[in-house]
Amino acid sequence: MKNTDLSPDQQAMLHTEFCGMDFQSPIVLLSGCVGFGEEYTRVNGFSNRDVGAVCLKGTTLEPRLGNKPHRVYETPMGMLNAIGLQNPGSNHVVNDILPKLDFSETRFIANLSGSTVEDYAEVARIFNDSPIDAMEINISCPNVKEGGVAFGNDPDMSARVVEACRKQTEKPLITKLSPNQTDIAENARRCIEAGTDGFAVINTLMGMAIDIEERVPVIGNNQGGLSGPAIKPIALLKVHQVYQVCREHGIPIIGQGGITSADDAIEFLIAGASAVGVGTALFYDPLVCPKINEGIVDYMVRHEIANVAQLTGSLRLNG
Repeated sequence: MKNTDLSPDQQAMLHTEFCGMDFQSPIVLLSGCVGFGEEYTRVNGFSNRDVGAVCLKGTTLEPRLGNKPHRVYETPMGMLNAIGLQNPGSNHVVNDILPKLDFSETRFIANLSGSTVEDYAEVARIFNDSPIDAMEINISCPNVKEGGVAFGNDPDMSARVVEACRKQTEKPLITKLSPNQTDIAENARRCIEAGTDGFAVINTLMGMAIDIEERVPVIGNNQGGLSGPAIKPIALLKVHQVYQVCREHGIPIIGQGGITSADDAIEFLIAGASAVGVGTALFYDPLVCPKINEGIVDYMVRHEIANVAQLTGSLRLNG
């Protein structure tokens, strides 16, 4: 059972399809915010059944120690992070972590990262031989010194990574797009041509914080990815821009960037998202997801909307 007070009929209003997967809620827990799907299950009252999917921590071919500290820093209405893709490697995740996850609770999405196109392809191959439901291609990580953001800011490189992963799997591929580029819609178009099934829009923005007493960056990596409510207006615009390309091809979007409430989630759905990502909000309210679900249902009841999918792309621009 869910940990909400929603009736079965109300819960059914939240069900939606994403890349052929049935989501029991449009909420997706974002990569890097919930470990490998088990961290928040230790919190009393938290349940993975309250969300449609969980994106696992970014995983590379070989283990990574990540960046030196400091790795996280709170900013006004946001958070900088530069974890640096610390992870135990793809084989360990598949062999030792995935068997411990309860796939009856929700859908689980692997997050693929790499330093070369070949790395991405090999990680995709390894996850293809696993029970994972889908794969998110992280071509836009802003806090690693090699690969990462370079792939995400170059449409040619983005398409090459997607194409390489597509050859390794028939599982749904969701490409995570960088906001730190000139034309995100063009990048999306190229990724669609290369075989992506969906998008996650957006990844964090590049940012910096400075210790004025020492006159050095607070983050050990000098720069990091900015998330949280501070980036929401940018994320909404990027979702709207990518949706203009996606609607022609029936490609769904996970809208993300600063969602902390049902109103935030509804804005992203109206802008063109089919699902919504929650990440930074979990750090200060681990039980925010049931509240968002209940708020979305309340909105749909008030506006006589039968299913959450009817909200997607319903934005009416000013004349």
